[in-house]
Amino acid sequence: MAATILIVEDDPAIRELLSINLESSGHRTMAAGSAEEAEQLIQANLPDLILLDWMLPGRSGPQFATRLRDNERTADTPIIMLTARTDENDRVTGLEVGADDYMVKPFSPRELIARIKAVLRRRKPQMTEDKVDVKGLVLDPVTHRVYANDQSLAIGPTEFRLLHFFMTHPERVHSRSQLLDKVWGDHVFVEERTVDVHIRRLRSVLEATGHDGLIQTVRGSGYRFSAHSD
Repeated sequence: MAATILIVEDDPAIRELLSINLESSGHRTMAAGSAEEAEQLIQANLPDLILLDWMLPGRSGPQFATRLRDNERTADTPIIMLTARTDENDRVTGLEVGADDYMVKPFSPRELIARIKAVLRRRKPQMTEDKVDVKGLVLDPVTHRVYANDQSLAIGPTEFRLLHFFMTHPERVHSRSQLLDKVWGDHVFVEERTVDVHIRRLRSVLEATGHDGLIQTVRGSGYRFSAHSD
C-alpha cells in the first residue's frame, strides 16, 4: 500500500531523486531541507516513514531523531537514517537514537524501496499489501476484499481500515483515541464515540460467520482483536 514518506535531505538534487524513485514505486512524498522545515511538515501531516539524512544544517539527523522519539506524536514513526558515514560507531549512534534502519550512500533505489518495505512490514504492517488471515477471516489489501470462511463480506471503507489495523495489531488493547489516530488519521477531529459506532458496524458484518467475537471490548481501556476468548 502507498505510504506517505517524508524526505529530510539538504541536497536538492538528492531530494528530487529520492522523491522520483519513491513516487514511481507508488508512495507519496514530502520533502524538507532541514529539521526545522521537516517539523513544520510533520505538524501539518504525520508521515508513515521518515528518510533522515545525517548531515543537516542547524540540527543534525541524530539530534532530530532524538527529538522525534521524545515526542509522543512521532515516537512510533519509522525512521531510516541516510548517511555517507561508514564508521561502525556512527551506525551504532544512528540506531541508538531511534533509527529503525541505516543506509550508507550511495545506495540503489531498489535497495531503498526494499528497506522501506521491510521497515513498514515490521513497524506498520497495516501499510503493506500482505494478506492477513485469522481463524478463517481473510483480508486482502490489494483487492480491498474481506472473506470469512471463503464467503465474501460487504464492508465499508472505514470498517475495512479498522479491521485491517486490528488484524495487523492483534492481542493489543487500543484506546478510542489511539484508534482515531491510527485508522482515521492524524489531525482528524471527530468524537471518540465515533469509534464505537464503527465497531458495532464491523461486528454486525462479522456476526454472520461468527467472527464478531474476535473484536473484544476491554472495559475502561478500549478494544482488542484476539483469537483467544477473554
